[in-house]
Amino acid sequence: MKISNNPNNTSTITGFILLGFPCSREGQILLFVLFSGVYLLTLMGNGSIICAVCWDQRLHTPMYILLANFSFLEICYVTSTVPNMLANFLSDNKVISFSGCFLQFYFFFSLGSTECFFLAIMAFDRYLAICWPLHYPTLMTGRLCSNLVVSCWVLGFFWFLIPIIIISQMSFCGSRIIDHFLCDPGPLLALTCTRFPVIELMSSTLSSLLLFIPFLFIMVSYALVLRAVLRFPSSAGQRKALSTCGSHLAVVSLFYGSVMVMYVSPTSEHEAGMQKIVTLFYSVVTPFINPVIYSLRNKDMKRAMKKLLGT
Repeated sequence: MKISNNPNNTSTITGFILLGFPCSREGQILLFVLFSGVYLLTLMGNGSIICAVCWDQRLHTPMYILLANFSFLEICYVTSTVPNMLANFLSDNKVISFSGCFLQFYFFFSLGSTECFFLAIMAFDRYLAICWPLHYPTLMTGRLCSNLVVSCWVLGFFWFLIPIIIISQMSFCGSRIIDHFLCDPGPLLALTCTRFPVIELMSSTLSSLLLFIPFLFIMVSYALVLRAVLRFPSSAGQRKALSTCGSHLAVVSLFYGSVMVMYVSPTSEHEAGMQKIVTLFYSVVTPFINPVIYSLRNKDMKRAMKKLLGT
């Protein structure tokens, strides 16, 4: 990986510069304190869900096993960006090495891909539980649940592997400044010496497939759930069935809502700023909010949390 100011003069450099959120020194310190608090609370919230599921035997069901894995995924996801962002707030040069940049690129997008697949199988689990309640224990077995979890992780970590490897072998010309708080493919491709439309098309196609296929799967699953719920004879049964889906739907809305905003937002002079805000929302704010959503809207989880905290 090299950078040059012209094609005939190529020299190796130490890395890229992540601009992050440019502001005064005092502003950088304030942001450091703010995001440090958000990061610690995110670790505590998602870690509490994992501990509650592990320690409460009543939560050893596919729904909560998937939730515990999802919480572990959220911890990994936020850790792929926030520690480096915190270091940049206190750094004067804001340099990230080539290897560090592409490792962050790989893990951020692999974990994001895994999250899309996890949201889809969590919707599938609710579909089986509500539409096929009598057959649910034989359909959603421990083995199937484990296979789905492993498949999500494997698919997620292989989804963007080839484009990332290809981009990492490119040469980079001129400025090494990335106007973002993480290594994003858009700014990276803009710094390459030669444009590769095929790679841009491959990256865009994989992103679109990753975004819309799980989303359509989730929408179809919940359309079938809604149809089944409307056939329930009692309103109490309808409320109970919908309450088990409410938390997941809220999380799906937060994650996909913010990603869709970035996809449909028009190009403008504020594009870089908009991308940073939206990326910040789905990569940092959403993992922070998710434990609150699952804890407040789920009686079993609230009971397990109280037991965990000894209250």
